[in-house]
Amino acid sequence: MKETLLKITLIRVSLQMSWTSTMSSGYSSLEEDSEEYFFTARTSLFKKPSVKPTNLKDVEKEKELRTHLTCEDIRQKVEQYNTKSRDHFKMTLNTNGMYTGFIKVQLDLRRPITVKGGGVGGVKGQEAFYLPRGSINTLHISSTNTVRQVIEALLKKFTVADNPAKFALFKRFSREDQVYTCKLSEEENPLFLRLVAGPSTDTLSFVLKEQQTGEVMWDAFSIPELQNFLRILDKEEQDQICSITRRYNAYREKLEEAMRATGGPG
Repeated sequence: MKETLLKITLIRVSLQMSWTSTMSSGYSSLEEDSEEYFFTARTSLFKKPSVKPTNLKDVEKEKELRTHLTCEDIRQKVEQYNTKSRDHFKMTLNTNGMYTGFIKVQLDLRRPITVKGGGVGGVKGQEAFYLPRGSINTLHISSTNTVRQVIEALLKKFTVADNPAKFALFKRFSREDQVYTCKLSEEENPLFLRLVAGPSTDTLSFVLKEQQTGEVMWDAFSIPELQNFLRILDKEEQDQICSITRRYNAYREKLEEAMRATGGPG
């Protein structure tokens, strides 16, 4: 038992390793709770920025703006948004004042997620997977949908069994040639932020990450999850050993070949 606990404490270091992966995009509707999705290969819409913390006054300013927008203001903003939009992801204003539209969310998950049976790759039971970092998914949502609901929809899309509380939605935006990031509160409305910022992902984008608590809260993981982590670590360790062995064998062969060419011992 002590040996298992000791090995688990090493997981934090290994799970910081970045994995090179292909990019993908997906679409699903949160408003209609649709379970049909499609995925197509694509390249990343985002460059890796130098991230700087933002001021909490921005959040309060947006809340104040939302309070003061009239129905006419919203109608004009929806029209302006659709005029600027370069793709078919338009917003639709309903007669009751609610509007619907699309947001794109980039996945930036460093740790593996637990997938339920019937999910990725025909998994049976529950298994841990690394989702491709940087993949972008599109959700169809309404102006009343909250950050919490968006997170839950993304996890449901990938049949993720993990607790939604482990994840957080961040907004990333540019100001004066600097890129900033800010964690959104669970009650904020992402579509409103998208409406105010306009359709450009350079102006505003959304990123799903793990909660940034400084330390990994291992108590939040189940025993099967931790066991899956250990299996992943064992595989990573063997892959690294094989890679290093191949590299040094190649060096040795080249050195021996050079020594034979110069008539040296060997």
